Amino acid sequence: MSIQNITVALIGNPNVGKTSVFNQLTGLKQQVGNYPGITVEKKLGFSKLTSNIKANILDLPGTYSLNASSIDENVVIELLLNKNDKLYPDVAVVIADVENLKRNLLLFTQIKDLEIPTILVINMTDRMKAKGITLNIPYLEEQLRTKIVLVSTRKGIGIDDLKNQIIDYKSLSTEPCLNASVIDTVYFDKLRTAFPNQLLYKLWLVITQDVNFMNLERKGIESSMTKSHSDLKRLQQKETIKRYQFINESLKIGQKIDSANASDLRSKLDKVLTHKIFGYVIFLGILFVIFQSIFDWSSVPMEFIDKTFANLANYTKNHLASGEFTDLLSEGIIPGIGGIVIFIPQIAFLFLFISVLEESGYMSRVVFLMDKIMRRYGLSGKSIVPLISGTACAIPAIMSARNIENWKERLITILVTPFITCSARLPVYAILISLIIPEKRLFGLFSLQGATLMTLYLLGFGMAIFSAYILNKILKLKTKSYFVVEMPNYKLPLFKNVGINVLEKTKSFVAGAGKIILALSIILWFLGSHGPGKDFSNAKEIIVQKSIKEDKPFNSQYLDDQISSYKLEHSYIGIIGKSIEPVIKPLGYDWKIGIAVVSSFAAREVFVGTLATIYSVGSHNNEETTIKKRMEGEVYEDTGGKVFNFATGISLLLFYAFAMQCISTLAIVKKETNSWKWPMIQLFFMSSFAYLAALVAFQVLK
Repeated sequence: MSIQNITVALIGNPNVGKTSVFNQLTGLKQQVGNYPGITVEKKLGFSKLTSNIKANILDLPGTYSLNASSIDENVVIELLLNKNDKLYPDVAVVIADVENLKRNLLLFTQIKDLEIPTILVINMTDRMKAKGITLNIPYLEEQLRTKIVLVSTRKGIGIDDLKNQIIDYKSLSTEPCLNASVIDTVYFDKLRTAFPNQLLYKLWLVITQDVNFMNLERKGIESSMTKSHSDLKRLQQKETIKRYQFINESLKIGQKIDSANASDLRSKLDKVLTHKIFGYVIFLGILFVIFQSIFDWSSVPMEFIDKTFANLANYTKNHLASGEFTDLLSEGIIPGIGGIVIFIPQIAFLFLFISVLEESGYMSRVVFLMDKIMRRYGLSGKSIVPLISGTACAIPAIMSARNIENWKERLITILVTPFITCSARLPVYAILISLIIPEKRLFGLFSLQGATLMTLYLLGFGMAIFSAYILNKILKLKTKSYFVVEMPNYKLPLFKNVGINVLEKTKSFVAGAGKIILALSIILWFLGSHGPGKDFSNAKEIIVQKSIKEDKPFNSQYLDDQISSYKLEHSYIGIIGKSIEPVIKPLGYDWKIGIAVVSSFAAREVFVGTLATIYSVGSHNNEETTIKKRMEGEVYEDTGGKVFNFATGISLLLFYAFAMQCISTLAIVKKETNSWKWPMIQLFFMSSFAYLAALVAFQVLK
């Protein structure tokens, strides 16, 4: 029996539940990547429709229409125009929200003009009764010349019907809903005559959008069908009006809304959650609860992971044959990987809360609230989207700034976004806070450690806003463009969506960080386990002679630890660390911390893994010792004082709050600005400011 594959494109406006439909169809059978040549995210999923029919489901970026105003929207148009693309859909599934059907149908009518078999999915139909909405499906199917599937992803209703319609896609009409060419019959007749073998609406999109399709050159079409930019815009407006006239006529009979019987809490909630005072108080309260929970809920699994990796390293050391490979495993790879795996619970909880806020519709209210603040500092209202996204990772956050039309506003957003505390900083913050901030509770309820973490997040946001203000003055920003944010309906988060999002984001974080950490762990282990000269190779004789001379007791454990410390100090990594120590000593850092700081320029989260590797190489103590215990027990040889004291801890926290320590972020800034000038300015300014902040903090607190 041959297997038939159907390619399905999910298309729709933002906030219509497109991702929910995608998750219902595909479950965990998803791949996330980027479109060729650009960094827009591509989600491809797989669904088994019958025993011999499989569907490749492509979740396209959200778009309001085929009149593109961003790179994301261009992705949708170019795919739908290019039949040679391997992801060109056999069938398009347009998702609409039952409460915003009029707006959603504009995109649907444009897709129909491309003569692709198209199914209309009306989502959130479980809310129809509460909103007083009734639909005349047979009439709408006749007018729109398609099949309509009513779906509620929350209750899992309609998914099987949708699968059946996808299987039967060849029976769908490809006839357009209306004749849009009547907006200028003379012009479109000329266009049809000039290119008789091409689809008329595709030609129109090539002329009006910055896209290409098939073997047609855009300039060739424009030269033969020249119209001024203002004339094209006027025709686009006429096209939109024509489509809405058709939609309005269809919905007069096809949709009835009885507002008197609607039971809607949305307006009441919005009055509170977007209030000019209470809105901010509620938002800060939610943030406070999130950061309290990150510490409280994750403590048990973190301790378990920490002890597990310590035991695993100890077991490997004791039960495998001694040699270089065993040392690499027990002192390099296992502690290095353990240094990042330990923070999976905290990162997962962070993504969990962010996903719940997005799914519930509350995040859009936050964007609306913060827009009022953004305007005062020369940022676009759209800038809040990258800034909030930056709490997960600066890279996709910087990419999302493409939606800001004004170049200077976009540039400022790109330059200040790395100040926002990303998830890569969380491991560093978590370990340092646990070392220097006591596990006390304020008023018997609030964790002091959680409050400290929230303060660091607010500090990063404050610095981003302050930097934007300074850059606005320096760059002499004259023009401003504000955005209109769409307020989706409040809804209970779908746990399936939240679960998939948390799993994918956490997996992506761990996989990305894990590759870097594994490579660096091996390099660091080698540099710490080998060294030049007689000081390293004759470490045992030197320590024994020193112990005899100083009349120290010949305790084997004491000697082993002394030999290990001496060899580490005279290894390659010790030499590198000692060479940079004069620069970092004023900040309160010893050479081991210096190595961790330098190596973490590859990725911030490497800091903890690096220290775990260095301390493992520097100690042959066979007793189970976790990362946190090693850091707590680290002392200065000359004074006996703790290395990770309060002053050093605060200095490190401030350094990581402000430093630009992510090569990947620098690379994406270069790509987005098309110049090395801005990432280099960014690197110099952020690193210098971080150094000064850490220096002042240590010198004041020591």
